[in-house]
Amino acid sequence: MTAVIRLEDIMKTYVMGDAVVHALDHVSVEIGVGEFTSIMGPSGSGKSTMMNILGCLDRPTSGQYYLDGKEVAGYSDDELARTRNAKIGFVFQNFNLLPKLSAQLNVALPLVYAGIGEEERLERAKTALEAVGLGDRIDHNPTEMSGGQRQRVAIARALINDPAIIMADEPTGNLDTKSSYEIMDIFKKMNDNGKTVVMVTHEPDIAEQTKRILTMRDGKLVSDEWRADHV
Repeated sequence: MTAVIRLEDIMKTYVMGDAVVHALDHVSVEIGVGEFTSIMGPSGSGKSTMMNILGCLDRPTSGQYYLDGKEVAGYSDDELARTRNAKIGFVFQNFNLLPKLSAQLNVALPLVYAGIGEEERLERAKTALEAVGLGDRIDHNPTEMSGGQRQRVAIARALINDPAIIMADEPTGNLDTKSSYEIMDIFKKMNDNGKTVVMVTHEPDIAEQTKRILTMRDGKLVSDEWRADHV
């Protein structure tokens, strides 16, 4: 399988007073096109730092990060931003929606930055919301929605630019069990449609629904487990 993501000897180091903290400590891993991978680990294990580097939100202290075969660790902020917008859709635990905008306008927002005209933006946002089962909620604000519905809006927004990769940071962290499983079904469907999905979670029952589980501890990648029923 072609690697869409390849980390080689990645280090992320912070100096805190007299102490040097290795948030990521010599991490090397490949993630193939169309994989559904979860990153697990206790608080402080480095999983969120790894997600930020994978998502081009941060850059490593040292090491190489190849995204679609291009070495991006040394990119400028502008180059990282362009890469993010073109290739990656993000879903966050706290949804990161603008409360005074309707679901449709929230979903359309990334298309503003892409220079797409208003009529096409709204049409594509409507289609994306219908795809996650919210066609009847396009005029509702986030404050009028449940947590599960808000996360669906966030997923629709992540999909609006048709990115090859979806990065999800604790996407079920604020949801009840029923909503969590409904959201996981949407991620599975996206993966079945060819999207590469990388998800940070601390919930074993959520990780068990992905095809591969990477486990972090103290900044190191300590386990790489393929789910037997998904191989």
